[in-house]
Amino acid sequence: MKAMMIAAAVGLLAAVPAGAQTSVTTTTTETTGSITIAPEKRTVIRQRLSTAKPVTVKENVSVGWTVPETVELQTVPDTIVSDIPTVKGYSYFVHNDDVVLVDPKTRKVVTIVE
Repeated sequence: MKAMMIAAAVGLLAAVPAGAQTSVTTTTTETTGSITIAPEKRTVIRQRLSTAKPVTVKENVSVGWTVPETVELQTVPDTIVSDIPTVKGYSYFVHNDDVVLVDPKTRKVVTIVE
């Protein structure tokens, strides 16, 4: 009796078509990681923005870190956005001679231009 039940269950599983499986791809516009900027464009950003007044923070600044409200963010100038559209909508601050790009909505660091 047990063998017949197992055989019936296996038969039902075999009847399900293999192509019935589906996959779902989710796309999000939320920036939680780094953005990609070509090395030569990173040089342009560093040259043009590193002259801003540096900010001192006690925490370790890294991609994904949430910048405290005490840190004043600067808007990336339109002159840079026109050359490097990838940085449109981001803000920045300078820390330890690095330009730190931040998503102003979430205050999360998206990349550090060293």
